[in-house]
Amino acid sequence: MLRKISTDKAPAAIGPYSQGIIVNGMLFASGQIPINPATGNVEGADITAQAELVMKNVGALLAEAGTTCENVVKTTCFLADMGDFAAFNEVYAKYFTEKPARSCVAVKTLPKNVLCEVEVIAAL
Repeated sequence: MLRKISTDKAPAAIGPYSQGIIVNGMLFASGQIPINPATGNVEGADITAQAELVMKNVGALLAEAGTTCENVVKTTCFLADMGDFAAFNEVYAKYFTEKPARSCVAVKTLPKNVLCEVEVIAAL
């Protein structure tokens, strides 16, 4: 049985998708970008500030599902510029201390021209 996750503490979906889906004790969360959920605006002028907001948004989805960063088993990270890799990792490492499996790729463009996006899969 599928259960959709929705919280106003993370940005609303900007397309035909859910913030997250729970199935078989696992959360599959949609990618989060640095949008302030209260205003709907992109915030943060650099990768560090944007990554911090992304991690807060990921945390809000995890909390809504009843889990935490410690139970994340896989992340996929998208960067607009691989030159931001080291700075992004500094922020990422503060939140994902259990070191889940991860892919990190540079992409040509992200929604709203943000610098990073992160999606997670977590155990409940």
